[in-house]
Amino acid sequence: MRTRGIGHEVALARRESPHRGKLHLGLAATVCAELPHTLAAMEAGWCSEWRALQLVQGTACLTLADRQAIDEQLMSDPATTSGWGDQRFRGEVDKLAYAADPKAAVEKIEAAAGERHTSLRPAPDGMARFSALLPLAQGVQIHATLVRAADSARAAGDDRTRGQVMCDTLVDAIKARPEPEKGVAPAPEQVAPADPAVPVAVQVTVSDATLLGVPGEAGDQPGWISAPGVAAIPLPADLVRDLVARATAEGLATLRRLYVSPQTGQLVAMDSQARRFPAGLAAFLIARDRTCTTPYCDAPVRHLDHLVPHAQGGATDAENGNGRCVACNQAKEATGWHGQVVPGPLREIRTTTPSGHDHVSRSPGLPAPLQPPRRVDFFFPLSIAA
Repeated sequence: MRTRGIGHEVALARRESPHRGKLHLGLAATVCAELPHTLAAMEAGWCSEWRALQLVQGTACLTLADRQAIDEQLMSDPATTSGWGDQRFRGEVDKLAYAADPKAAVEKIEAAAGERHTSLRPAPDGMARFSALLPLAQGVQIHATLVRAADSARAAGDDRTRGQVMCDTLVDAIKARPEPEKGVAPAPEQVAPADPAVPVAVQVTVSDATLLGVPGEAGDQPGWISAPGVAAIPLPADLVRDLVARATAEGLATLRRLYVSPQTGQLVAMDSQARRFPAGLAAFLIARDRTCTTPYCDAPVRHLDHLVPHAQGGATDAENGNGRCVACNQAKEATGWHGQVVPGPLREIRTTTPSGHDHVSRSPGLPAPLQPPRRVDFFFPLSIAA
């Protein structure tokens, strides 16, 4: 059977680069041969090509049996992923892959670190898009530092937008570093920050079994890492323990216990009489919701919102509180938008649009307990110098 050049033919037919053509060819071959539920979902129209690619890439390090188990778990029923954004979907794929084969997942991540690089691409209107591919913890740390700088500048009256401040801060930080001599590697003191390090809270939510390294499946469950302005991302158990150990050794780790329902995996309720969400409750809502609670929106939580508006008697508590991005929080203020908690054991929110359509989103579950029904989750604000 002729196979050489087919990727190029696919690229020509799709009017894309040869690299993209070979990528599409590999995706099609894998889905057709190994992922029957994903193939059926694509044929039914509820799984996009992009999501199929995320599933293929996220399970590439697994055995065929493990890959097909994840395919069945996520793609056999459209209700499973209903309301998920693309980032939530990839996060769940990674979480299941890490749990299926922790060793392979860690090896894959360590190999990926060797591919770190920066790139620059032209953008319209005389702009350029600069990006960096780097280890997750470093990326979260950098982004959280820029978010903090933007928040501080805006609070001080800076009239630049949040994005403008973050971009300018990045450029200024790079320009402030001395240039090394040509052909000479920079000395350690030359790559150190020009200004004193600013502590950045990196949050790691992890089960007690994972934290303690309990042998077996319970101790291999991934944790979730996030920071201000950064949506939660799964991380294998070994890497979570390493991150916590390094922060603890440097005296930078603090511990907060979060108790959740052993039946549903949902965080327990907290009450407050204030209109503004106090710091403890705010951290609780962000840990529970992880991203904006609008269905299919993966944006980080920027605003803490009352489902039933405070002016209409809505309580400032965990039941009525939810995380939103800026755009969704503003959009729901328009006439005809309503939100309510769906009764039941799981944390679900039904959003009703002005056209009368209902959409449901569900808060993700947290790591499984050490010994059901006992359940303790640990929340680590890691103050890592950025």
